[in-house]
Amino acid sequence: MGLALTELTISHFRSHKLAQLSLDGRPIVLYGANGAGKTNILEAVSLISPGRGMRRASAADMARRPEEIGWKLQGVLDVQGRRYRIETWSQGGAARQVRIDDKAASQIDLGKLARVVWLIPAMDRLWIEGAEGRRRFLDRIVLSFDPSHAEASLVYEKAMRERNRLLKEQVHDAHWYSALEAQMAESGLQIHLARLAALDHLRAAQVQAETAFPSAELELVQSDGVMPETVEAFFDALADNRSRDLAAGRTLIGPHRSDLYGVYASKGVPAKDCSTGEQKALLVSLILSNARALAAMVGAPPMVLLDEVAAHLDADRRAALYDEICALGAQAWMTGTGPELFAELGDRAQKLVVTESSDGSVVSD
Repeated sequence: MGLALTELTISHFRSHKLAQLSLDGRPIVLYGANGAGKTNILEAVSLISPGRGMRRASAADMARRPEEIGWKLQGVLDVQGRRYRIETWSQGGAARQVRIDDKAASQIDLGKLARVVWLIPAMDRLWIEGAEGRRRFLDRIVLSFDPSHAEASLVYEKAMRERNRLLKEQVHDAHWYSALEAQMAESGLQIHLARLAALDHLRAAQVQAETAFPSAELELVQSDGVMPETVEAFFDALADNRSRDLAAGRTLIGPHRSDLYGVYASKGVPAKDCSTGEQKALLVSLILSNARALAAMVGAPPMVLLDEVAAHLDADRRAALYDEICALGAQAWMTGTGPELFAELGDRAQKLVVTESSDGSVVSD
């Protein structure tokens, strides 16, 4: 077993008052009616990695209502034959905390153990909406390769907020900017280089794969100008651009102005101009490529969360997806409204039904 949860207990999380899952390492199918609580389980699993989970919700919003006493997730994580007891929780809406084997830990520590990737319906419009969503999608991929990416992003965003405040207040004194711009230059270049490295990993994984899903040509582009190639060049660029930024009241250069440009490789068509089905197939391809690249890098595939993915694929693509997941050896968590969507998996997956009761969601074999 490479990476898998073998036990998961969910307490007072979303619609689940208490759910206890015993798992055998196979892919997991969760099926039931819409609103039964399937996606809430996937969100809980997504919190076995750094960040705010697949819905990007606050800790307070994850608490079961009406109690709102806080929530807790406990699990046993098998990492290439070694077992870890994982706990993460939030009380009273406070920032979530983490323990690994009964010792306080950081989310970065968690990220070094558990690599988790996901595809959810909210991503379906990725190629046709704003650049912010594509940056977030790419940064989640980067984070799976490099858990410290989150820290660099926080440093950059904090320094940029302070610099933008000075710009809006029309502060011209260079003395107020230099320390912030030094922080932005160092962390910003780290973010940019980590994104480029992640794209290289994805390209390599796509080239080496035998897959039924289309390859994507991916490029990191800037909405204005180019990203400087060194910390010193970025620091100088921020200083040189200050008068233009003062006029705009915000910072106009940096990794926060990057965008992910994708092309359906075999057709040469930009992803934004592809059909809905082609866009979905490209997203599935990228998630599988992410998983393959992680397997090559760390020696085990990540956990893969696929929310309602089967509903948007025809029977042949569904069968191909399930075959690739099983070949990869990943513990995939998949949701759907009925077991017929997963018929091609046969006994290769563990199937659980999620129903709604007067006391919340119920999970059963």
